[in-house]
Amino acid sequence: MRRIELPIPAQCADNNSSAACDVCVRDSLAGVPGIMHIEVLPSANMVTLDIDPARFDAALLPKLQEWGACAMLQSLADAVGPRSRLSNAIGWLVRNDEVGLVVMSGILLLSGYLTHILGGPYWVRVALLIGSALTSSTRTFPEALHILRRFRLDVDVLMFAAAIGAASLQHYEEGALLLFLFGLGSAGEELALGRARRAIESLTTLAPDTAIRLDDAGNETTVKADVLKPEDRILVRPFDRIAVDAQVAEGASDVDQSSITGESVPVAKKTGDDLFSGTLNGEGRLVARVLRPTSESTLARVIHMVEEAQDQKGATQRFTDKVEAVYVPLVFLATLVLIVLPPLLTNVPWGLTFYRAMAFMTAASPCALAIGTPAAMLCGVARAARMGVLVKGGAHLETLARVKAVALDKTGTLTEGHPSVRHIVTIAGLTDDRALALAAAIEQHANHPLGTAIVGAAKARNVELPTADDVQQRAGLGITGVIDGRAFAVGKTEVGGDLAQWPAELRQAVETLRSTGHTLVAIAQDGVAVAIIGLIDQPRPTARQAVAALRAAGATHIAMLTGDHPSAAASIARTLDITDVRANLLPEQKLQIIDEITKQYGPVAMVGDGVNDAPALAKAAVGVAMGAAGTQVAMETADLVLMGHDLSRLADALRLAQRARRTVMQNLVIALGVICVVAPLAALGHTSLGIAVLLHEGSTVVVVLNALRLLRMKA
Repeated sequence: MRRIELPIPAQCADNNSSAACDVCVRDSLAGVPGIMHIEVLPSANMVTLDIDPARFDAALLPKLQEWGACAMLQSLADAVGPRSRLSNAIGWLVRNDEVGLVVMSGILLLSGYLTHILGGPYWVRVALLIGSALTSSTRTFPEALHILRRFRLDVDVLMFAAAIGAASLQHYEEGALLLFLFGLGSAGEELALGRARRAIESLTTLAPDTAIRLDDAGNETTVKADVLKPEDRILVRPFDRIAVDAQVAEGASDVDQSSITGESVPVAKKTGDDLFSGTLNGEGRLVARVLRPTSESTLARVIHMVEEAQDQKGATQRFTDKVEAVYVPLVFLATLVLIVLPPLLTNVPWGLTFYRAMAFMTAASPCALAIGTPAAMLCGVARAARMGVLVKGGAHLETLARVKAVALDKTGTLTEGHPSVRHIVTIAGLTDDRALALAAAIEQHANHPLGTAIVGAAKARNVELPTADDVQQRAGLGITGVIDGRAFAVGKTEVGGDLAQWPAELRQAVETLRSTGHTLVAIAQDGVAVAIIGLIDQPRPTARQAVAALRAAGATHIAMLTGDHPSAAASIARTLDITDVRANLLPEQKLQIIDEITKQYGPVAMVGDGVNDAPALAKAAVGVAMGAAGTQVAMETADLVLMGHDLSRLADALRLAQRARRTVMQNLVIALGVICVVAPLAALGHTSLGIAVLLHEGSTVVVVLNALRLLRMKA
């Protein structure tokens, strides 16, 4: 590792802000192979880079025209120095030493084979082939020994037994070829699966190691992120990645949360809003208060749960593991039968039957069968994490693929989760803004969700609020106050007296708004109703499209489950095109409905907030927590966690699960196809050991590459 310090180009530093410089450097260099860490220090006019020279390729640096960054990138290229393709290839082999050893094994194998066909010395041929066998077995041979010490059999033992058998018949090249291809397949599997693991591990690089801490006087100090404590204040500069979970104390900015929630559109953040570690600040400058240490951050919990998910096996994988435990000893037994029985019953020579048995053992080995399912599930879990969906194991991914019915909680899942002012109806002579100002002037002295919504609506309209005096709560009715010498009451319709005596336009508005599920707040002046405000928990902007996406992804039945009033639930359902609406539900009633839907449609995915829907989430075949970023309870309750509030991610996860299941089935067909076709042919002598080796190891590589396609699946 080399640390290089480069000056920021003069034209970049002079003509642009530090924010622009940050964007230039990070967007240009992030992801370039070999650049391990980037730190931009505009105050020092310097960029610090940690570089792995073995991986760095200057030719991959983009040619920027903005901000004069080309000069800096050229300085970087000059500092590291140009590298040829050959040196890049050698560097790659050095980093992937197992592949490098297998390549060396291939060279020795080819040399030994050429020595043989050209009539070279026998001892040179054997020495080269032994060297090939040894260099290709540095990983597989210790694993085989470990299994034998435990008095068990597996595919590693099968392969070495076949290679030793071939060598005993003086088929040295075929034995070495078997070990070479087996080693190549093993190295390829590790290399390929490493991509899936790196896709998960790369999450750890999202949060920077350092942060800028502010003391009481506002002085800035760069510190390690892991030393930050709750209540510490940090500065988040424009285009900085956020190091810890925090809450905005000063400033406003749009923050890119796609790394955590999968939301493609930056989210506006203001004072009081939460920030998640690993997310990217926009153009605004933020001062934030640390909420929790790095070890307990949202990003840390996501990484921990994804790592745990790797160890959880799905039903198919558990089945193949059980089959392998019985199947491998049966292959050994069948091999012994093929060696012993034919010479006793026919005139086939012992050597020939032994050779055929080795070919059979190779072809019948379940390598592809063993790796096909876990590879697909690991890639599926990794891809889901990148989409902002946390899947807690292959078992849940498999179950999700079979889901045909989805039950959705309303409040906070399909809707915003809080009321907002939707309609204002007034008597003649009173404007909407004046009515809103009167209500907000009184409600700002209370602490009620409806009052908060009214005050928020007044602020959004920039309505000037009058002064309210003698504000008093009236239990179960509302709140009263005096404005400009007149007595006003805000609350239930009862504050305006008998509804039958209300002005006609207000009575009609009450009936209309109630029928569409609105919550009503009345405004009365001197005991007479003068205005009505209709509030409703509005559907999320993406909810209708998300419901349609679920249907397109294969969900044949979608139900809404809510404890809300039937009229409010029906209004939301009509907007979202949901026909099965269950309202006025208690938690235990939701459980009964989950059972009912399961009996009719099969496995059900229940989507809720992970707190008050916990029983239903646990009862459903797949429990899905919605908008769970930063919520420990939601993460622990559900089988799947949608880190953001974008319900369309569930449809993406459903399609991913279905594709992962298809990939598993394809891998099983490939693996079993090779075994069922090639093994009998080898036993009958119609396939040579070399062909059996090529087909067997080829199928292993194919199933891994097939699984890796999941990492490229588009959301």
